[in-house]
Parts: sequence; C-alpha cells; structure tokens
Amino acid sequence: MSGKKREKPRRSGSKRPSTGELARYIEHTLLKPESTEADIIKLCKGAIRHNFYSVCVHPYYIPLCKAILSGYDTKVTTVVGFPLGATMKNIKVYEAMQAVLYGAQELDIVINMGAVKSGNFDFAGEELSEIISASRQAVHKVIIETCYLTEQEKRAVTEIAVSCGARFIKTSTGFGTRGATVKDIKLIKSVIKDRAEIKAAGGIRTLAQALRFIQAGASRIGTSYGEAIMQEALAS
Repeated sequence: MSGKKREKPRRSGSKRPSTGELARYIEHTLLKPESTEADIIKLCKGAIRHNFYSVCVHPYYIPLCKAILSGYDTKVTTVVGFPLGATMKNIKVYEAMQAVLYGAQELDIVINMGAVKSGNFDFAGEELSEIISASRQAVHKVIIETCYLTEQEKRAVTEIAVSCGARFIKTSTGFGTRGATVKDIKLIKSVIKDRAEIKAAGGIRTLAQALRFIQAGASRIGTSYGEAIMQEALAS
C-alpha cells in the first residue's frame, strides 16, 4: 500500500511544480480501441510508480484498474459517450450509473456535439444534468471538444457545463482534429473563473507542453505520455 502523502497541484501562475506535484496533475490515459489487458496493467503500474492522479480508461477496464490500484492514491477515471457524445441520452445516463457502480471515481463525459452545433443548447444541458444527477458520487468532467467549436460556442457550452454541476471542463477527446491549446485554456478559464477547473487533453506529449497548460490554468493533464513527461522532469 502506498504511504505517500498526496501533494496538491499548484495553481496557474505559480513557479514550476516539483516532480511530485507534477505527477498529481497527470491522468495517465489509455483509450485506444485495441488496448489489451496487458496494456492496462502496464498503465496502472506506471501510474503507481509515479503516483499519478488517475488512470483514464474505457469502461470495460474499470474493474481491472480498481483491483490493481486498490490501496494506492491513484483514482480510476472512465469516459461516458466516448468519443462522439452522440448516442441516446438514456444510454449515456445508464453508462454513467454503471461506471460508478463498477468503481469509477471520475467521469469524463462527451457533450452532445451534434446538439451544440445545431444550436440545441437546452438539450445538451438537460443531458448533462441528468448524467450528473444519476452519478453524484463521481467527479464530473465535461469534454467540450474545442476543435469543433466557435469561440461563442466554447463560451456557451462551458457555462452550461458549469451550471449543470461539472467540476471540470475538459478540452478534447484526443480523437478530434486537434487537442488542447493554450488559447482554449485561457478562454475557458475566463468563463469559469473559480467555479470549476480545467483538464487539458489531446496531443500533450512533452514536459514543455504540460507546463504551458498548467501555467495557463489547467489543473489536470490528460495524456498517454505521462511516463515520458515524468522522465523529462526527472532529467531536467
């Protein structure tokens, strides 16, 4: 069992985080469709080794991750409506409920992009409210997939997600046309202020990128390159 004391991430604008602090920003992610049990075991072992904040995996692997991570500080995060967010509302609600039942502690929920792009913000908000209400034990992060949104849409969906009770706004699934940008982090921060937090995700592969997003206002980093980033940090 881990005896490590949990270190809280520093807020944006502070000095560079220590390696221990940096690790607690990272959600060690593996969402490739072809990922195997062996891949997930390796992911969890890496998360334990570095004391990452969480692993982020497909719902199928929640029980395996829970078993491996039992007794450690690393949490289990899974995705809802991933990666398109376009399935039926009741399916997404049920998926969230089942994810919590199986042991997920945090949920990354893909907003209904089709509804948003059609201007049906009311439906997008109602769906998020139902998902969050049905899985209150979890921490909720709403993926707004910034690459497909105008600035006005980004502001609107961020406000909707926070109003529905989301604890985090997440930039990207990693399956879109691009991932996080510093510009998007700053825009989201200007909307949420201190009402919620930001998870930067999508295309984050280096220490320099991770630090830029942290300085811009992100308090979580979703990446499948967590170990490589830590190796950079330890060597620098």
